[in-house]
Amino acid sequence: MSTESEPEESPPPRKAAFLLGTAVVFFALDLVTKVVALAQLEGREPVRVLGGLVYLQIVRNPGAAFSIATGMTWVLALVAIGVVVAIIWLLPKLRSGGWAIGLGLVLAGALGNLTDRFFRAPGPLRGHVVDFVSLFGPNGEYWPVFNVADSSIVVGGILIVVLSLLGHEYDGRRSKGTKQEAAPNE
Repeated sequence: MSTESEPEESPPPRKAAFLLGTAVVFFALDLVTKVVALAQLEGREPVRVLGGLVYLQIVRNPGAAFSIATGMTWVLALVAIGVVVAIIWLLPKLRSGGWAIGLGLVLAGALGNLTDRFFRAPGPLRGHVVDFVSLFGPNGEYWPVFNVADSSIVVGGILIVVLSLLGHEYDGRRSKGTKQEAAPNE
C-alpha cells in the first residue's frame, strides 16, 4: 500500500479533444456568421426568413441578453474572461464527454462575444457584440436579437444543467440520487 499521492491525471485525449473541437468549431462559426451578417445586412431593413419566423438584422449590443448591464461592457468582458479561465482550470479534471461538449459550447460562446468586446467599436473592453438573429419579429419585438455565441452559451449551459440533474459529474463520476441515498444499508 503506497502512501504517496498519485499525480493528477490529464484528461483523456478524447475528452479534451471534444471540448477543444467543439469550442473551435462554434467559435469559428460565430466569427464567420458575424462577418457575413455585417457584410450582407449592415444598413438594411430586417430580412424576413422562413415566413417571418426569423428576421436577420444587425444590432450592436453594448450589454448582455435582454439589454442587461448596458453600459457595463467591461464587466461582461471580465465575466467572460473568468468563464474561460474556469473552463481551462476544469480541463485536467474532465472525464465526461457530455460535459466536454457542453463546456466547449460555453467556451466558444464566451470567446465569440469576448472577441467582439475586445475588437469592435467603440474600443477594447467596451466593444459592442454583433447580434443578427431575431425570432418571430424584427427588432427583438418578441425575443432578444442574438448570435451564434449566445446560442452556444445557452445550449452548452442547458446541457450542463441536464447532465448535473441526471447525476453526471464533469470528472466522470455519477452522483447518487436521493432515492439511493435514502435506501437502508444492507
